[in-house]
Amino acid sequence: MADSSQVDFWEQRYREGVMPWDGASLPEPARRFFAGGPPSRLLMPGCGSASDLPQLQALGHRVLAVDFSEAALEMARRQWPALAGQLLLADFFRLEMPAFDYVFERAFLCALPMDMRKQYAVKVAGMIRPGGALAGVFFVADTEKGPPFGIDAERLADLLGPWFELEHSEPLPDGLPVFRGQERWMVWRRRKFDLDQGFAP
Repeated sequence: MADSSQVDFWEQRYREGVMPWDGASLPEPARRFFAGGPPSRLLMPGCGSASDLPQLQALGHRVLAVDFSEAALEMARRQWPALAGQLLLADFFRLEMPAFDYVFERAFLCALPMDMRKQYAVKVAGMIRPGGALAGVFFVADTEKGPPFGIDAERLADLLGPWFELEHSEPLPDGLPVFRGQERWMVWRRRKFDLDQGFAP
């Protein structure tokens, strides 16, 4: 069985142009959210061809888009040559840098094998400053085959709850066909402390 945690899985798909998850425009709730605050540091993990990068950049944010697929970043560089300096070839799970104000989720969690979800939650929480946010488009569905791998709302809350509070959620009925109308725009606010660590003595 193909393993979507491996770079070769994605290299093949980008080089063959098999990308049903790619090319959606920044949804209006995301535009409103990111336009409503001051310029901030924003991380896009698993960015693929980085179709949201120019729009987020235009809203005044300092955006870093990361992917471990060279083929994906080649496509992004061709499409957005002026923003090539904000594209980083790296494995998100090995990324070491100061915490960001926002992490923008877009078809990254659902691309990962389900046994990597806890690793995703821990890493994302560590990449966002307290009071920052994990904000983006989530594939909220009860599916077992993928990618994309859906996650139902209860499991998503259990996954992110130790580090985040759900601040906003709304359906995005006009998303890409591969997500079958089951995408949601969600804002998860990073807690000041983690529920599993308790208060410091």
